[in-house]
Amino acid sequence: MTRDEFDTHCATLRHATNVVQWGGCSVWKIGGKIFALCAPETKDGNHPKISFKCSDMVYEILRDEPGIIPAPHLARAKWVQLTAPDAMSDEDLKEHLDVAYEIIVGKLTRKIRAELGLSDGSNRI
Repeated sequence: MTRDEFDTHCATLRHATNVVQWGGCSVWKIGGKIFALCAPETKDGNHPKISFKCSDMVYEILRDEPGIIPAPHLARAKWVQLTAPDAMSDEDLKEHLDVAYEIIVGKLTRKIRAELGLSDGSNRI
């Protein structure tokens, strides 16, 4: 998945916001909390590295898969990073991004979920 495809998918999630920070990372948030990020391609042509929040069980499974590592600086919070372009299919990655979003939505206060209109279970634009 390219960075543009990553951004396009994350933009379909209701009330998700994007900022570029930390040296050009595309950081996606809901209610001010991060659920996924994509580091820019490196000067030597390495693909962008995508990181996202996981459930405890999925984290335990994915971190041992080829091309996937515990995300630097975020692993203790159960995040993984794709280090190879073929580590996961685009469709699987989209599903994981959707779940990452839902995990973070679930951690928001009821008040913030209500303010964002996310208490109805419909989180797509």
